[in-house]
Amino acid sequence: MSNLSSSAFAALVLFGPFTEAGLAQDAPVSPNAVEFSYGDGLHGYIGYSATRPAGRAEYGFGMGFYSAAWSLIERPLAGFQIGLAGAWILPDNSDNRDTPLAPVGTLARDNWPERGPTWGSVFQTVEGGLGYWRGNRFRYGPPKFSMNATPQCYDYEVGSPGWSFFYDTEALPDDRLGIAQLSNRLLIPPDALPFEGQPDGDFLGYTYMALPFMAPKPGDPAKGVAPTGDQAWTCFLAAANFKGPIAYYVPETWSKIGTLFEEPFIFGRGLDARAGDMGGGAMEINTVPRASAVAADGTRYSKIPRLVFPIDERGDAVLVQDVTYYSKAALFDAFEAWRDGGPACDGTFDPKGAWRATLTTRTPGFDQGGKRLRGVDGVFDTHVFDDGTWGLRWSGGDSDDSGSGDTVGDDVIDSSERGLFPQYYRHDGDERVAVRASDVPIETGLLDYTFPLAESGEPFTSPFTGSVPGAWTEPGPIAGARGGPHQVRLGDGSLVTYSWYRFVDQPTFQQYRGLDGWGAAEREQLQAFVEKIHRAWPIDRDFMAPPSRGELVSLDPALMVTPPVGLEVGYVPIVTRQEAAPVGGTDEADE
Repeated sequence: MSNLSSSAFAALVLFGPFTEAGLAQDAPVSPNAVEFSYGDGLHGYIGYSATRPAGRAEYGFGMGFYSAAWSLIERPLAGFQIGLAGAWILPDNSDNRDTPLAPVGTLARDNWPERGPTWGSVFQTVEGGLGYWRGNRFRYGPPKFSMNATPQCYDYEVGSPGWSFFYDTEALPDDRLGIAQLSNRLLIPPDALPFEGQPDGDFLGYTYMALPFMAPKPGDPAKGVAPTGDQAWTCFLAAANFKGPIAYYVPETWSKIGTLFEEPFIFGRGLDARAGDMGGGAMEINTVPRASAVAADGTRYSKIPRLVFPIDERGDAVLVQDVTYYSKAALFDAFEAWRDGGPACDGTFDPKGAWRATLTTRTPGFDQGGKRLRGVDGVFDTHVFDDGTWGLRWSGGDSDDSGSGDTVGDDVIDSSERGLFPQYYRHDGDERVAVRASDVPIETGLLDYTFPLAESGEPFTSPFTGSVPGAWTEPGPIAGARGGPHQVRLGDGSLVTYSWYRFVDQPTFQQYRGLDGWGAAEREQLQAFVEKIHRAWPIDRDFMAPPSRGELVSLDPALMVTPPVGLEVGYVPIVTRQEAAPVGGTDEADE
């Protein structure tokens, strides 16, 4: 868990406490003197640790698991950020004990001295996953899935084939694009992938596999040009209506930091060349709004939004299962052989290269505005269940280890409320004590208080329609009606515009034209290989082993696309804009 916690903390330090524009942290917003804060209602981690194989580096070429997807909140709330159970992957630099990996001039090196002497925990990460993010522009109630990576010591992040991780609605500069769209059947919008309906604990599987789409590039270390490894970390999804790879991080995304900062020591130490390291996972509770008020007797109480977990009849919420590490024998070796002219590879993960982790856990702690919450651990606790899955167990249910429903949790919630995070707290010095709703005085106004809802945000835009030449327009999408632009309406209330690009002509790759290893011959070899993948890998094959229990969640069907006639292989749909959909119309605006 040490790697996990440090990476997650880095994100918190980077983003800081959140307030809506022009609104003070404790500004009164209603006649009954209820005070409102956007960011400090709840903070903490609900996590697990995972054992790792003895051959840690050997099994560092893929990591994945199944994570439960559900509507944690009943309505889309403004200023709300909680990541559902996810994980962080770092490059394994365990051989380095004292030399900085973060160059002077990066955000991590210049602002986080406590991460020294190596800054390894904030050097590079693959993260993202399921969650709610305060930067989402199009919220709809359920969570979304997003890729995300920090390739340069938190100087910037890469969350989709064109944009950062929600921090800006303008596309990334051409030289910071880092994700290559691989699937020709699924759109990847910048505001993340929504789900169909109201998920209620069904599972989404996702695995990041290091795959060699191209040979490694030697660079020219004598001239300060970093070598680039052959590891393209590729995101595979397993949903009810889509299975397979969606996109990958171009290896240069990780290696170019060495060239940019002229730091030979970090050559070969990024995720393009090093095995990955994942030590566990967690729900990261980051930004939760709070309302508070004072009762007639002078006691202050606070309220957070209603947080709902998907419990079963036993009072258990299973959140993660089948945490697995992979060696090159799982897919890398067969993929490389296929690339080099060998037998076709069907893409399924070979179990001989898979290692299933054993999970452990501990009671989490929470705070509100830096003040410890007391009483939550009597309501629920983390638990590793008999089948090796991990999640939460509510007190007093059929599975309560105490053998009795008479628990501390019954002082905070009724048995009919199991699956709910305590919502009300009494301020008691430096602690916030969980209480029942019936214990909150009516005159506070908290019982009837409702939190502000999120509104649609500004559009995500790209230079696709601009007059300035660049990666989006040169060489640009396929000309004519087949190439687009096309539009679809998603279930999150947004309208997505996309066009069809030849795979190697998509914006991410254009920054490398003319560089060693990216000549016309190499690009055409990559193009031909991706065409093989499009022909051979369907979207209904189990690439990941199926989950041990439960059902798979469904992605929003509007994300699914069918290539136009003549563009069935070797072409990919690149999102160029996402905006609020106009009222009315059909699900498919232009298909």
